[in-house]
Amino acid sequence: MANCRNKEEKDKIIKRLKRIEGQIRGIENMISQDKECIEILRQVNSITGAVHGVWVQLLNDHLKTCITNALVKKDKKLVDELIEHLKKVR
Repeated sequence: MANCRNKEEKDKIIKRLKRIEGQIRGIENMISQDKECIEILRQVNSITGAVHGVWVQLLNDHLKTCITNALVKKDKKLVDELIEHLKKVR
């Protein structure tokens, strides 16, 4: 279901992704400039947290809209897909 978020929510996620993209470019520059490993590791950790935050937001949107709508329609396909996805999450 493609319409599980409104324009404001989409814009918020896109803004977060662009920030993550900038952080990744920053790490590339840090490596090019031979910055200290611990500084780079801190940035990688920060990006990991940011990506997890996007994942949580997308999961939240999916549960509140797509999954809820599917359950109302008694269609468990999306629920099964989500369960399979969650089994693969690390």
